[in-house]
Amino acid sequence: MASGFCEECSRLLKEFTVHLRKVCSEFEQKMMDVFRELSQCTCFRSTPDGSLLRKRTQELPSLHLLYDDETLLNPGNLQALSRLATSENTDLQMTAAMYYLHLSHHLKSPLPDVFMEPVMALLLSTDLDVQKTISLSLVNLLVKNNVCKELVIEMGMLVPILEMFQSGDATAQSHLCACVTMLSSSESNREAVTVDGIMPLLALAKSYDPQVQQNATWALLHLTQSDWSTRILCQAGAIPVLILLLQSSDSEVQFYSCTALCNIAAVQKHHPKLLSIGGHFLLKSLLTLMSSSVQKNSTQACRCLKTLSKNVLIQEQLMELDCVLPLKALLKTSSPVWTESAITLLSALSAHPPNNFQDVLVNEGLLDEIGQLLHHHTFSSVIIIHSCKIITELCSSSMGQQAVMESLCLSGLLGALLSQSLSDDIVLHVTSCLHHLTTLDPPKSNMSLTITSEQVSRLVKLSGRIQNPRLSYNSAAIISKLEMTGEMVQLLRPHYTTMVEYLLVFLQNKDVKFQQLGIATIFNLKKDGDFSSLLANSELEAQLWKVHAQTEETRRLLQMIQPLSPSSVNP
Repeated sequence: MASGFCEECSRLLKEFTVHLRKVCSEFEQKMMDVFRELSQCTCFRSTPDGSLLRKRTQELPSLHLLYDDETLLNPGNLQALSRLATSENTDLQMTAAMYYLHLSHHLKSPLPDVFMEPVMALLLSTDLDVQKTISLSLVNLLVKNNVCKELVIEMGMLVPILEMFQSGDATAQSHLCACVTMLSSSESNREAVTVDGIMPLLALAKSYDPQVQQNATWALLHLTQSDWSTRILCQAGAIPVLILLLQSSDSEVQFYSCTALCNIAAVQKHHPKLLSIGGHFLLKSLLTLMSSSVQKNSTQACRCLKTLSKNVLIQEQLMELDCVLPLKALLKTSSPVWTESAITLLSALSAHPPNNFQDVLVNEGLLDEIGQLLHHHTFSSVIIIHSCKIITELCSSSMGQQAVMESLCLSGLLGALLSQSLSDDIVLHVTSCLHHLTTLDPPKSNMSLTITSEQVSRLVKLSGRIQNPRLSYNSAAIISKLEMTGEMVQLLRPHYTTMVEYLLVFLQNKDVKFQQLGIATIFNLKKDGDFSSLLANSELEAQLWKVHAQTEETRRLLQMIQPLSPSSVNP
């Protein structure tokens, strides 16, 4: 048989299944009847044997596993829960709290608003175990979106939740921190949570209990997601606490605090407070975290430093702390995530004054590392984009230009052109950087010696991408700067016919920039007699004379206009 059982076994299993379903159905109905009768009895208000009743009622949640949403949310259950929750007997309160805990695990639909009223009563219980149980239930319901976060605030539940912070119980505090975090994830609730919850959360963030500290930091992170609550946090003294948490032994606490500080650093007016702790403590802590073996912590530290690096004072402090060495170490890791985070920060640092910082980057051998990256990470758009930015920035000095020539940067950029996996936007960054290098004499000469036939073919093809004007222009501009040596002529000759086609389009373009590039390219190529022969009596030559005639006519018209005197321009 397909099922793997003989006919007799299959029959017995089917009979057993039918019998089990019948028994479960009868048992479920019986439990509902018992629960309903118990809720109507006066024993629910007081009992001489609370311990026995507690023992029996705590067994109920395991039986509720048979219930579906319709049964769990039965109106009769609501009535019983209300009586249990408002009872003065803590055993009965615990029964209701355990029911909500079970419900929070198994409920698949939204909890009706009326079922939240007993929750409020249980939060106000004098029994800590009841409070811990119901707060955990509330966290579960919030996490699963079974409960409306705004309703929790509207019902005034935040007050007893925050009061429970004073219990000193680590488990209760963990539950409450998680609860506050979920409530603050709603933007409409953030103000209410911020006004009343910041000081308790800051106190718990200093807890010696790892779970309490973790949940408190998580809650503080959520409060940094709006400008208003971030401002209140900073005024309340959150920054020193968050900076100290960067040195926590708990990696999650480190991540939450670093992310919160990154959000705060996004607003420049908070920078003075971030730097107010002496000894460059924040930057030292972030540089240490940047070298963490936990990848997400390292990358987040890089992001935070990148955000802060827009501040000139912080750039100077980073120079004093020799931040280049740990960043170079990250560039050499095998993980693209680490490498991308480090090169993004280095790119940001190279783009900002003071210029002597660029000299530091060159002296530290950064361009050597960039050249290596371009050869080994040809599929990473982040690495390629920021490598291009760094090379362009650092070539502003003769020392930087020399370093480019001595490194693998140029060959790496030319090699990136051949990657078929890169989008046109990424190739545009590469051609822009190469075009910039051709405007500098030493790199331009070096490029003519380095470029291969495949790379020349790629540039010719990209020059013909007329539908992408910037990419076409950059590629053609690189070709126009190539020195027409014997070797280069041999590389270009197979492409003359294709080049004539895009040069004709350039000369017909209304944009003078393209016309000028076309003329400059023709001038360079005419150094080869073969191209001069191809040009003679061609459509390209006719268009060239047409552009010449238009230019002469424009010059003649301009000569007819008398120069304006300064007094006529500025009466």
